[in-house]
Amino acid sequence: MRIDETSQNVPTLHILCGKIASGKSTLAATLAQTPGSVVLSEDSWLALLFKESMHSVEDYVHYSAVLKRAIKPHVIALLQAGVDVILDFPANTVASRQWMMSIIQESGAQHVLHYLVVSDETCKARLRQRNAAGEHEFAATDAQFELITRYFAPPADEEGFKVRHYEEEHR
Repeated sequence: MRIDETSQNVPTLHILCGKIASGKSTLAATLAQTPGSVVLSEDSWLALLFKESMHSVEDYVHYSAVLKRAIKPHVIALLQAGVDVILDFPANTVASRQWMMSIIQESGAQHVLHYLVVSDETCKARLRQRNAAGEHEFAATDAQFELITRYFAPPADEEGFKVRHYEEEHR
């Protein structure tokens, strides 16, 4: 789905689901090329605000929750002002998607959940390449990839999202 395939009058919250290095931020950047849209990147905000305090997956979980509490009213305000928001936060667990659904419901926005289906092997290869380039805010290890991936849950129909699937060749 192109960003302009949604209703012209109702803002859209674009949600990204996919494992580490599946291409979520790359897709977010592509979606953001449409006028009237803005990307909010969890990695960028966490790096700016908490990088010196984040040393473990537990730290990430803690500071991500802090950031979500702080940013939710802002996301709702942007949507209610007519801005399309590309939320570059991983929609990788039921709990994270419930938080995102609460934004949709409170803002009255429409939404698209972009689900990137990419193999673990491809994600790890991309992760190693990304780490070697040193251009990402955080450099997750293979062990961290494995740990975080244990919690990954694909979106289910009963969650109520409009899902757009992207297969491995997307990037």
